[in-house]
Amino acid sequence: MSSKELAPDEFELYDLKVTVEGGNFVCRHHSDQGFRVEGEDLIFPEGGRFSLYALAAILPLLPAKERPTASADWMTTDALIACPDPNCGARFRITRTAKRIFRHGDCTVVPLESDPETNFSTEENSK
Repeated sequence: MSSKELAPDEFELYDLKVTVEGGNFVCRHHSDQGFRVEGEDLIFPEGGRFSLYALAAILPLLPAKERPTASADWMTTDALIACPDPNCGARFRITRTAKRIFRHGDCTVVPLESDPETNFSTEENSK
């Protein structure tokens, strides 16, 4: 984590950078094409384009890549995602960049319980 002690209502996420690498592109990818992720925002360069199908393949991994993980976790060590077209040589590199601090109340209206291990209602627990 960071050297700063987080307040009880704070958490950290990594900013991410997604870039196109590889060669023998079949799809309309271009080297160094990509976007940034900051919290829940995808940020494209002005006039930037990115394949909808490639984005659909990458999107499920982004929230997990944003979160701190153990050094032996594959989500920490693996950074290349293949293009979903099996004939395309493109790879998409997901790089963790800076860390950003978020506050619970800025992300949800659900109140923060005092013990994160018991952050569920009794109704949910009885199911």
